[in-house]
Amino acid sequence: MARSVTIYGIKACDTMKKARAWLETHGVACVFHDYKSQGITREVLEGWVRQVGWEILLNRSGTTFRNLPDADKADLDAARAIDLMLAQPSMIKRPVLDVDGALTVGFKPELYAVRLN
Repeated sequence: MARSVTIYGIKACDTMKKARAWLETHGVACVFHDYKSQGITREVLEGWVRQVGWEILLNRSGTTFRNLPDADKADLDAARAIDLMLAQPSMIKRPVLDVDGALTVGFKPELYAVRLN
């Protein structure tokens, strides 16, 4: 049965390179969406937040988030997190793997194996 697989992230990210290499090694055909160069819509982010939660999706450990003024990091909720991720797509944790609409955020080979089998 054919499935739709899209991996979202940023081309230059080391974790993305590992995830894409894993997919290739395991013969998984996928579409790569670079949300830094191609952008991401509010509608897509809202759907992701509904599915996995903004707390999982927002990359708080990256330099982009850490360099924000404290006021921008305070009192976060889903709407504010989405606004931040739209303004700076590098704040979206990566990769986001979409397999037929089911999301896996981050790269862990064992989770990819489960999701794709």
